[in-house]
Amino acid sequence: MKKAKRIFIGLVLFIALGAGVLGGCTSLQEKAEGSDTAAMTPGLEPVAAEKEAVRVGSLKGPTSMGLLFLMEKAGNEEGENAYTFQMAAAADELLPLMVRGELDIALVPANVAAVLYQQTEGGISVIDINTLGVLYMVSGDASVENISDLKGRRIYLTGKGTTPDYALQFLLNENGMTVQDCELEYRSEAAEVAALLQENPDDIGLLPQPFATAACEQNPALKVVLDLNREWDKVQGENGSSLVTGVTIVRDEFLDEHEDAVAAFLKEHEESASSINQDIEKGAVLAVEQGIVANENIAEKAIPRCNITYMDGLEMKQALSGYLEVLFSQSPESVGGELPDDDFYYVR
Repeated sequence: MKKAKRIFIGLVLFIALGAGVLGGCTSLQEKAEGSDTAAMTPGLEPVAAEKEAVRVGSLKGPTSMGLLFLMEKAGNEEGENAYTFQMAAAADELLPLMVRGELDIALVPANVAAVLYQQTEGGISVIDINTLGVLYMVSGDASVENISDLKGRRIYLTGKGTTPDYALQFLLNENGMTVQDCELEYRSEAAEVAALLQENPDDIGLLPQPFATAACEQNPALKVVLDLNREWDKVQGENGSSLVTGVTIVRDEFLDEHEDAVAAFLKEHEESASSINQDIEKGAVLAVEQGIVANENIAEKAIPRCNITYMDGLEMKQALSGYLEVLFSQSPESVGGELPDDDFYYVR
């Protein structure tokens, strides 16, 4: 990947004291090495470098939760870049903005990133994984303890041909079953699945966070019976792929021209993701303020189950590439028709 170098041109004027004589000029190199001329000249203050403008888009859910502390930092003008943030309800609201160059960085579902890579002919790169598995089986039936217990059961889940659908089909296959062994009922939204479980708690619903926690809070008869993240790890083994929910992508044009700004974002994103996992109480407050979760009680219980993370470099590549291979084996269209090339993964 080509790395564009930015050239900063500075003009520094020194006004001599005394007889009004123009003093000697200080070179840019001397300034960089800490020349004390400014300190010796009353009224002359060092000029702070202007922050790079970075436009970030994310989805209103767990992927945005890992940004909350950075959002607060940026709101106080303490970020290393000059950030603007935009949250959307669905990925298809963010993708046109990336294509038109109206966003620089976006946090999107992993398979959506692969599709956009193909659509832009390699015009975007993944810079980190921000969220691992957020899918949970919720039911009032305590007899459901493993994937094999799903045989012959009715399962409500969101959209056919979406990430939850592919993840469930993979786990069924790995446990010796197919979709024909279950009765899958597809709904358009997670809220609709949650509502059905309120009416029939003995049925099973596949829900993402924070909907899974909210459903259990609203109906004490419901509880999380299976963590799909854990079930995925069981069949993948120690060196296998991870169940990846969200990744962070950047336009390659922006990356080439502003790689330092992207590096600063990655550093601050990692810090922000770590902060919400360490300070869940404050993270819950911020999640409610941003309209991601309805109330702080649900947010506090949901955040530990959202698997908010920060993963980059070769670790990111191994986890994500394996996950996309699983999706590709079930439906090539789910990742854009073919697996991304190595330049899809930004490894510094």
